[in-house]
Amino acid sequence: MSVALVAGAADRRILDERGGSRAMTWIMAIMLFLTVLAAATGLGMVNAAAALDRQLAGRLTVQVVDADQTKRDRDTAAVMAALAQMPAVKRATPVDRTRLTDLLRPWLGDASSDADVPLPSLIDVDMSVPSEESAARVAAGVRAVAPGARVDAQSRWLSPVADFMRTMIAAAVALVLLMAAATSAAVLLAVRAGLETHRDTIAILHILGSTDVQVARLFQRRIALDTMVGGAIGTVAAMIATWAITRQMASMGSELLGGAVLGQRDWLLLAALPIVFALVATVAARVAVLRRLRLVQ
Repeated sequence: MSVALVAGAADRRILDERGGSRAMTWIMAIMLFLTVLAAATGLGMVNAAAALDRQLAGRLTVQVVDADQTKRDRDTAAVMAALAQMPAVKRATPVDRTRLTDLLRPWLGDASSDADVPLPSLIDVDMSVPSEESAARVAAGVRAVAPGARVDAQSRWLSPVADFMRTMIAAAVALVLLMAAATSAAVLLAVRAGLETHRDTIAILHILGSTDVQVARLFQRRIALDTMVGGAIGTVAAMIATWAITRQMASMGSELLGGAVLGQRDWLLLAALPIVFALVATVAARVAVLRRLRLVQ
């Protein structure tokens, strides 16, 4: 099947439809603008999810909870000494009370800084070899010296965030597929309108010996040109908007938002979308024209 993506001067003269062509171009520009934004959102969520996995892989939090501060401090020291002897532990860092107070202030208010409030001792643990077996050994070692201590994987705390990211990725993929389907539907409507508008021209072409495939080629070239021009406009506009958003996200200093910044491969994938949509529109136009002409005959 021959698929040409550039309409020649003869094609434009035969299918003279300047108003319709402009409308189709802007429709494709809007389609690609929304599609690129959705794809950029999906790619950003994929990058953020990967960054989150890297940050949380092999990270544990040890909580030493006891109302007696003396006993709590003694258990904390024992846990720190035990962690220092474990080969699976790369680093163990106690969380400063001031930082813990700041974290609890949204829930406890000024009471979080009250010395009489028994705050737990928190220890951030980085594993040298992230695995469930290593985490289980560390938890067993901690409870051996401090039976009341709690050991939690940080990934468990942020599992709702990970679920949200997966939902956003699925929604972005679904939206891109829906936009591709909408593009095909718009092409079908444009082809049907073009066939009705140029019915006499097509009849003359058939009388002159043109085949259905040659007539279909005229329409597919026009649709491909409109899709490429409109797609380029929409893609450039969407990429500029995406660049502005990602630049602002990177300046916030958040590790999670910074992980959503697009890389070179992501930008190349976004730039390829108008070409993919032009191919989809061209094939849809060819199939629609050939089917319509066979039904008419």
